[in-house]
Amino acid sequence: MLSEIKLQIQSSIQVKQALLENEQILQQIADAASLIIETYKQGGKTLLAGNGGSAADAQHIAAEFVGRYYFDRPSIPSIALSTDTSIITAIGNDYGYEALFARQVQGYGVAGDVFIGISTSGNSANIVKALQVCREKGLKSIALTGRGGGKMMDMADICIQIPSADTPRIQESHILIGHMICFLVEQALFEKA
Repeated sequence: MLSEIKLQIQSSIQVKQALLENEQILQQIADAASLIIETYKQGGKTLLAGNGGSAADAQHIAAEFVGRYYFDRPSIPSIALSTDTSIITAIGNDYGYEALFARQVQGYGVAGDVFIGISTSGNSANIVKALQVCREKGLKSIALTGRGGGKMMDMADICIQIPSADTPRIQESHILIGHMICFLVEQALFEKA
């Protein structure tokens, strides 16, 4: 059992090492943070969505913005689109699961906001439809995916592809990137004296 634990940790480290050595991905993370910083400076907000574990990641990142990351500061507007069960079940029932996030982006999103869609495959139909609405409404978009980017690769303004096809390793890297973005945004908006 201990050897299996060590293998899992080593596998996670290898993906993080690949991130660290990939200048393109590092630049995309910086670009994503800059886009979000500009959005907040202009009075916009972030909308986040994902399915399953990625929904939890979306909620986690939104919580860091609205609550706090490293230090007390004013709340930053951010909405995770997977949290309201009445909205989720109404949209799912009336329009189908694929419309789940698109309808919310239509309702909450305005030009200048940023949508962050999280999908390990890059092919989640409800995220893809939300990205279509982003284009129509003038929202900027960031996709967090696995290797290859799936359908989301060509739909998002920035698509950060984790260099792995292993779902747990992709998800671990997504939350690492979410934390880095939260750190950069908080520091830029509220530099600690």
